[in-house]
Amino acid sequence: MTRDLTDTLSRRKFIIGTGASGVAALAGCTENTGSEDGGSDGGSDGGGSDDGGSDGSDGNGEGTTTGGDELSGTIVVKGSSTVFPVSDTFAEMFMEEHPNVNVTVDSTGSGGGFKNHFCPGEADINGSSRPIKDSEVEQCQSNDVEPVEFQIAGDALTMAVNNDAGWVDCVTPDEMSQIWRDGGAEMWSDVRDDWPDEEFALYGPAETSGTYDWFNENIVGEDLQHTAEHQPTEEDDTIVQGIRDNTHAMGYFGYAYFKSNPDLVKALNVDGGDGCTEPSLENAKDGSYPMARPLFIYPAKSALQREEVYEFMKFYLEQAETDVVSEIGYVPSSADLRDENLATLDEMAGR
Repeated sequence: MTRDLTDTLSRRKFIIGTGASGVAALAGCTENTGSEDGGSDGGSDGGGSDDGGSDGSDGNGEGTTTGGDELSGTIVVKGSSTVFPVSDTFAEMFMEEHPNVNVTVDSTGSGGGFKNHFCPGEADINGSSRPIKDSEVEQCQSNDVEPVEFQIAGDALTMAVNNDAGWVDCVTPDEMSQIWRDGGAEMWSDVRDDWPDEEFALYGPAETSGTYDWFNENIVGEDLQHTAEHQPTEEDDTIVQGIRDNTHAMGYFGYAYFKSNPDLVKALNVDGGDGCTEPSLENAKDGSYPMARPLFIYPAKSALQREEVYEFMKFYLEQAETDVVSEIGYVPSSADLRDENLATLDEMAGR
C-alpha cells in the first residue's frame, strides 16, 4: 500500500488486525532459503551519524550533484529495528554503486524514529514495522514534513523460548496475551498446569518499537496494556541473547532475527484456531501464520525532490521485490506492489 498521508488523519485500522492479509498481498514471491545475517544491531558503514537529516528542503542535500556516477549527497534513515536489516543491506548495495552518496542507517524503533528524527525533520526516511499513527502524522505536519507510505515486505513476527524449554512448542494468542499483559501471568504454571512453577523471564522490544505497538494491539489486546515487567530493548539481537541465556525466558522479534540465529533459540508455533503453524516466510506469505504483518518505509515527500534520495528510494523499491529480502528473512514485495510503489514514488517526486 502506498499513498500520500497528508489527508489521512481520519483513516486508521487500514491494516491493523489484518496483518496476514497485508502480507499475503505480497504473494507471488518464493521463499529463498539462503541465509544472510539479518540480525546486525549496528548501523551501515555510512557512519550512523545523526547529523545531516532533513525534511527535504536543503538539509542533507549539501554538495548534491547529479549526472551518471557523480550522484552525491547524504541520506539519513532511522526507525524500526525490524526493517533495519533491509534498509542497511540496501544502503550498502546502493553506496557500492554510488560511492559519493553517504547513506546512514540507525535502529531507533519505529516510534522513536518518527518522534525524535523523522517528524522533526532530522531524517529523510523512517522504517516502520507498523503503520504510522495519526499522532505521528500530526507531529510531522506541524513541522511541514509529509510522510509517504510504502509497504515493502512482510514479516512472520516470532515468539521464541530457550532451547531447553521442552515443555512448550506451540502457544495461542490468548496464552501470549496472558503472559505479556500488565498484571498477567507471572509463572509458567499460571498459564498451563503442566508448565513449570517458574517465573517468566521476558525479553522484548521497548515502547518506542513498532513491533511492541503491533503486538500490544493485535495479541495483548486493544483494551489491555503490555506488561512493563520485561527487559526492553531496541536491539533484537539482545532479545535473542537474553532468551538463549535463561531457561525460562520468552521473547519476540522479527523473523529475520530468528532466521539469522536458528540454533540459539526455539521459535514457537502459534495456534490461531486452525492448528499450530510455524513462523516461516511461506506461512506469512499465504496468511496462515497468525502473526504475519506488513513492513513499511516512509520517506518525506520533500526529501524525494533531492536526486540522491529519489534514486535511493527507487533502488530500494526495486530491490524489495528480489530474493535479497527473503535471504534477510522477510517476504519480498510482489511485482505488482513494486510497480505501484514506483508509480507513487514518481508522482510524489514530481517526475
